[in-house]
Amino acid sequence: MKIAALVGSVRKESLNLQLVETLRERYSDKLDISVVEIAGLPFYDQDQELDPSEEVKRFKQEILNADAVLIVTPEYNWSVPGVLKNALDWLSRVDFVLKNKPVLIAGATPGVMGTIRAQQHLRQILSSPGLQARVLQPAGNEILITQAFAKFKDGRLVDEATLGFIDEVVERFIDFAKA
Repeated sequence: MKIAALVGSVRKESLNLQLVETLRERYSDKLDISVVEIAGLPFYDQDQELDPSEEVKRFKQEILNADAVLIVTPEYNWSVPGVLKNALDWLSRVDFVLKNKPVLIAGATPGVMGTIRAQQHLRQILSSPGLQARVLQPAGNEILITQAFAKFKDGRLVDEATLGFIDEVVERFIDFAKA
């Protein structure tokens, strides 16, 4: 299954990027995960939506070509980072490439809330009329990695309890995406 991963942090040593890399390696026999770059996207501008830049066209095509989307994000000021919101704004216009696309949400943070507010906002955004993504429901599927500095080592998630939980969520997501 081809998965387009959006990482809400553009920081080189991002815990959320490290989480995506962990998932890419751990589930390489089931999922083909590739990170779709969002840092270079121009700010969404309605004046340009009918004739967007090549960067926006490439971005939308990568999402369209994927079987599903993985969004892994930190929480900035109790919400999603601006770079991720900008990417979603581009996806919400003209060709609606995220409509009915299966989406899995995850997040890692050094704090104790595990990106819960950002994920709640993200669910609201993804259900908007321009996006209408098919998001795996949160009951038992919330990947909220708290106190992440203690759970990552050498750029990968190593906490066995967290990995075991994610294993279960990924299996449910695969079934959800295929349904």
